[in-house]
Amino acid sequence: EPGALGQSGTVLLVVPAQTQRGVLSALAPSFAPGAAVVLCAKGIERGSDSFMSAVAAECLPAGTPVAVLSGPSFAADVARGLPTAVTLAAVDGARAARLAGLLSGPAFRLYHTDDVRGVEIGGAGKNVLAIASGIVSGRGLGESARAALIARAFAELMRFSRAYGGRAETLMGLSGLGDLVLTASSSQSRNFAFGERLGGGATPEQASGGKLAEGAFTAAALVDLAKARAVEMPVAEAVAAVIAGDLTVDGAMARLLSRPLKGEVD
Repeated sequence: EPGALGQSGTVLLVVPAQTQRGVLSALAPSFAPGAAVVLCAKGIERGSDSFMSAVAAECLPAGTPVAVLSGPSFAADVARGLPTAVTLAAVDGARAARLAGLLSGPAFRLYHTDDVRGVEIGGAGKNVLAIASGIVSGRGLGESARAALIARAFAELMRFSRAYGGRAETLMGLSGLGDLVLTASSSQSRNFAFGERLGGGATPEQASGGKLAEGAFTAAALVDLAKARAVEMPVAEAVAAVIAGDLTVDGAMARLLSRPLKGEVD
């Protein structure tokens, strides 16, 4: 409701990542001057390969305070009042702290940081990698294989973050490792469930089941950005190739297993 928006000092935008540009452009004229906008979608925009904060900067008046909220949080758990901890990021660290205090509740704890890019990378990247985890599970490759894949996937996410200016400690925190652990380990995650169905033989269209899996849209953009800065992301590339129909699940697994052996930290 425009009237309510015009009276709000803080606006939480919870629409899917791929619709953020259109919704923000439509609503921006209704926002109160100086209102802070908190972006809650985890993804990278297709076509432009833009992070959500960059999309917001294009749609909002110059100087609009923008923050990013991300972390390991199933909506159902939050709604039930179960203990949840997430991260809020804003370039202005003091503003991030104020917003974290404003949005925190008895069971909903917000930590804060000024590393916006690191938080965005963790949130967007883990969706893609959770699909890979689901594929391994759905293909029946075992828990040992899934644990190894998650570890290697996290290593490539760290490489990507470093190349794009995110801080290592951010990726080791709630919005990176914490969110990956949650999303890559539970069928309650739409991205994991999407991958699980792919691993079981479904096509990408069948695997979606009418539910949004942000990682399915973000995969190609993540790979594009990685290639632009020569970051090796074999797990993300395999996911993107399967979703595009360029590789079968078995072909993707074979490609990953045939990669040259090398030092673990390489």
